Amino acid sequence: MKTLLLNCDMGESFGAWKMGLDDEIMPHIDLASIACGFHAGDHGVMRHTVSLALRHSVRIGAHPAYPDLAGFGRRSMHCSEQEIEDLLHYQIGALDGICRAQGTRVSYVKPHGALYNDMMREPRLLHAVMRAIAAYDPDLPLVVLARSDNREVTAIAASHGLQLMFEAFADRAYDADGQLLSRAIAGAVHQQHDTVVAQALDIAAGRPLTAADGSPLLLQADTLCVHGDNPAALAAIRQIRAGLRAATR
Repeated sequence: MKTLLLNCDMGESFGAWKMGLDDEIMPHIDLASIACGFHAGDHGVMRHTVSLALRHSVRIGAHPAYPDLAGFGRRSMHCSEQEIEDLLHYQIGALDGICRAQGTRVSYVKPHGALYNDMMREPRLLHAVMRAIAAYDPDLPLVVLARSDNREVTAIAASHGLQLMFEAFADRAYDADGQLLSRAIAGAVHQQHDTVVAQALDIAAGRPLTAADGSPLLLQADTLCVHGDNPAALAAIRQIRAGLRAATR
């Protein structure tokens, strides 16, 4: 079984509004993708989450998004390529500054929500995201969706001199090409604890998943996204971590 890094979207509270179980989840993950203020998070939340990640020796990633606080970054926006580059620099730089003040740095970039999905469907947006990262720090890996065929995105990354980390999801359903099903479609998000854990272990073991149309889907991933916004998710993460450790001994 492949050793998968567990990543979780973190720091998504805002002011007095709290979201997620960051303090409980952080000890069980490898990578914390921290919101940078455009879809969630604020300066205080970012500082606290960076400190929490350092306490548990968790790598910190920037989790930039469209400027969409009201929609939690899940609504597509018509942005030019230059606007995409600008909003990534703004957000990565903000989190990296908070990291530097605590003696660390951002170590990867994982776009959030609609921006993540849009860049995986529109090469011009993917190029813009990669240009932004290459200009900021070409040593920062970009997290992208692991699909049935990763050759195109790999070639684009090579043209920008970037490294990729391929990501799979324990709690999301896929179409036959390896794209995530829209959250507007029933069954797009797995709700059953056992289903989430089983899918995570299948991905780690290199076993094919079953796509929405019933076809087999094989994903080669470096990191597994686990969501931690409720107590049931925390239990699933603990079980996934224990299962991965047991299988790789």
